[in-house]
Amino acid sequence: MEMSPALVLVLTAGALIGCGVYLLLERSLSRIVIGLVLVSNGVNVMYLVMSGRAGGPPLVGTTPTEEMSDPLPQAMVLTAIVISLGLSAFVLAMAYRSWQLHGHDEVQDDLEDRRVADRLAKVGTPDRADEGAADLDVEAAEARDETEETPLPSTSTNQPGLGAVETPARGGDAS
Repeated sequence: MEMSPALVLVLTAGALIGCGVYLLLERSLSRIVIGLVLVSNGVNVMYLVMSGRAGGPPLVGTTPTEEMSDPLPQAMVLTAIVISLGLSAFVLAMAYRSWQLHGHDEVQDDLEDRRVADRLAKVGTPDRADEGAADLDVEAAEARDETEETPLPSTSTNQPGLGAVETPARGGDAS
């Protein structure tokens, strides 16, 4: 019984995983979704290739025991497909929400990432270690907090020229 995998399938799985990892490293959430799909499909192909040769259906009485295929890898790949579908839907929802809020789906660096990058760039010069920190603190103070609630306009019923307006109570008489 020969157990060597098909070279074409191994190269296909490697190409899918390689392209998927490249796309996962991008900043656009839509490319990250495509990368997740490619990586998951590549891993699924590799898992099925490594599970052995194809055989008969694993039903007792229809196929001899030594010729049956193993149903466990197929079940695990089906489970992985469902999980990757759920993860893809989640990242697509995040990309859509980012598109609604910002008009693009790129993931931006936050201020702490820039601080860390600035400190790493200045490791060789200890006398300039905190020079850029003041600029980043000013940027942090000026940055708009998108999670902050904006106050709603006043809905006062005492408007000039209209007088006080009373609204009837719910569930009872207006009198």
